[in-house]
Amino acid sequence: MGSELKKPEIKFTKLFINGEFVDAVKGRTFETIDPRTGDVITMVAEGDKEDVDLAVDAAREAFDHGKWPRLTGFERGKIMMKFADLIEQHVEEIATLDALEVGKLFLLNKLYDVPGSADMLRYFAGAADKIHGQTLKMSGAMHGYTLKEPIGVVGLIIPWNFPAAVFFFKVAPALAAGCTMVVKPSEQSSLSALYIAHLAKQAGIPDGVLNVVSGFGPTAGAAIASHMDINHVSFTGSTEVGRSIMEATARSNLKPVSLELAGKSPLIIFDDADINKAGEVCVAASRVYVQEGIYDEFVEKAVASLKYWKIGDPFDPEVHQGPQADKKQFERILGCIEQGKKEGATILTGGKAWGEKGYYIEPTIFANVTEDMVIAKEEIFGPVMSLMKFKTIEEAIQKANNTKYGLAAGIVTKNLDIANRMSRSVRAGNIWINCYSALDRNLPFGGFKMSGFGKDLGIDSVEKYMQVKAVVTPLYDSPWL
Repeated sequence: MGSELKKPEIKFTKLFINGEFVDAVKGRTFETIDPRTGDVITMVAEGDKEDVDLAVDAAREAFDHGKWPRLTGFERGKIMMKFADLIEQHVEEIATLDALEVGKLFLLNKLYDVPGSADMLRYFAGAADKIHGQTLKMSGAMHGYTLKEPIGVVGLIIPWNFPAAVFFFKVAPALAAGCTMVVKPSEQSSLSALYIAHLAKQAGIPDGVLNVVSGFGPTAGAAIASHMDINHVSFTGSTEVGRSIMEATARSNLKPVSLELAGKSPLIIFDDADINKAGEVCVAASRVYVQEGIYDEFVEKAVASLKYWKIGDPFDPEVHQGPQADKKQFERILGCIEQGKKEGATILTGGKAWGEKGYYIEPTIFANVTEDMVIAKEEIFGPVMSLMKFKTIEEAIQKANNTKYGLAAGIVTKNLDIANRMSRSVRAGNIWINCYSALDRNLPFGGFKMSGFGKDLGIDSVEKYMQVKAVVTPLYDSPWL
């Protein structure tokens, strides 16, 4: 890692409420940390219940009396298109902030995450004027139809792993629907959300429509979940926190909630797979099942592939892996690695912290892993892969489904019959065949079981920000029914 680390100017660190950057009511701030070094980047306003109340009041005023839900879908779409153009014009700044705060590779942010966010806005901008109900055939002399109305003020709670991208997973369809919102970014990754809020104002999104309250889950996040004047909560994060959000929404005003939670998504590689293709796909997977006929060869190639794997500064274009997001996550991953060793798994490579400072961990591959081990059961969110062997397709199905989670799964095979059977048998919300982590703005994403419910992405994701109203009027002397 070079001696000169990129340290960009930080422009926005206050809460964004009703179109203005403001200090937290209590005047508190918190440190945001550079995971490359463990040093403080800057101080960010720490929002609490009082700040959430102000943000909700602004969003409620904008919804009940403002112009955003009263614009035509076409007019909302035009403003969202301008917003997308501004995101595209500031790719470098947003990509830099996410690399700086959570160690995401700057080049991937710049080439994929941030431009993809702009395109996501454009996608949902195009959907804004295509939201409609149905005309219904009634059983009597009645005219019946449905209206799809924006649900109101929504609370959007964003994780740290894809800060800018998941911001728009939720904000873009909510804007298209005509909702107003309060966004709480993760405390590890607040800076890009605040920068984006500044661009929203420039784009012409009315004051109060998009509010950003940085802060912590047990305070600001809990205030959103339990708020009596929020009409829907969409959360991405851990299953544990997702459960607490459901409890809070039920105890308050019974607001609906959508949850994209943890996963332990399997990658299942069959004997007939292209071993090189399987190696490319497996980079993003943590729970890998390999059919016994190619297991030994696959293990050899997987270990060899890391020989040239470069760890370091996420701003270095030659680096494959940056630091973990923060010290807590860093220590949790190392703890899981130690637990894997204690339970009898064999480390083939890695297994240790890397470097003298920062939150870097060597990419780690475990073999001799069994289903009951922590590293096989729990989401780790780090560079740790568990390799396991299987014999038959029936065994592969059983092992893939032997988890409380159901976010996604990958299948690598040249056999269409195997691909079809597996895709229908694995209980997960997304199935990737001969690929992995394949997300697209047009493809619904969300899990089964304890990975949550409700979809981000795809046109269906607009539906959770709408509610259906049925309207009936009598018909008199109609020539037809």
